[in-house]
Amino acid sequence: MKTPDMTELEAVSSLDGSREKSLFWLPPGARNVPLLVGLHTWSADRFNQVNDMLPFCRERGWGLLLPEFRGPNLTSNPRAPQACASQLAKQDILDALAQVLKSQPLDAKQVFLLGGSGGGHMSLMMAAAAPKTWRAVSSWCPITDLSAWHGQNPKYAPHIAACCGGLPGGGEKIDLEYRQRSPLTHVEKLREACLSVHHGRHDPSVPCSHTWRLAMAMEEKPSKSFFFEIFDGAHELRCERAFHWFDSLLQSDQKTRGLTG
Repeated sequence: MKTPDMTELEAVSSLDGSREKSLFWLPPGARNVPLLVGLHTWSADRFNQVNDMLPFCRERGWGLLLPEFRGPNLTSNPRAPQACASQLAKQDILDALAQVLKSQPLDAKQVFLLGGSGGGHMSLMMAAAAPKTWRAVSSWCPITDLSAWHGQNPKYAPHIAACCGGLPGGGEKIDLEYRQRSPLTHVEKLREACLSVHHGRHDPSVPCSHTWRLAMAMEEKPSKSFFFEIFDGAHELRCERAFHWFDSLLQSDQKTRGLTG
């Protein structure tokens, strides 16, 4: 199946054998090019970021991979417990990535990860799950504590509960799901990633305290590769800012590899 400009791929889950879909784009004549892995938002699917991210990849001649990782984190999704940063969902992204790195002319050392809102949450979870896989991770307006967010946003509370198996405090197993799916639980692994986190001060959906709390936890043992900002804005993903950072890292890598003297 094809969408405008992108091809639909299927990867077999290495955990449960299910066939999981992604969208992929590669510029004509590509050879050893960087890859952006773009993550959809909380209520969306793999088509969510085509219009936002593809133009930036096209401009640079990069590949683009848009995995679905078990679909939206909603009560309407019959696989909701498998979504929202479950082990299956995280592995879906890694399996899709492994497939394209094996079959396409991509630079495995220059794989960037980008997401906002629910995609910001998942980008942090993937940074912790495989910190050395990504050249850099850019996360925007992320949820970092699912239990806290359940009490902060009544609109999304039923959907969080559907993903985690019940209400916070509903039992040891349920509370473990909330913790394991929350980036704040994985700070030690996040310190191993090259990570930039951004949050609008006036975000009406996910309070900027989510990023502030993560930053304070990260600063207890500062990492040279962690950056964050609370910007004057709302609930938004500023792709141009993210790509500008990615560009600067590529330029820095090229200078490091260059000859001197």
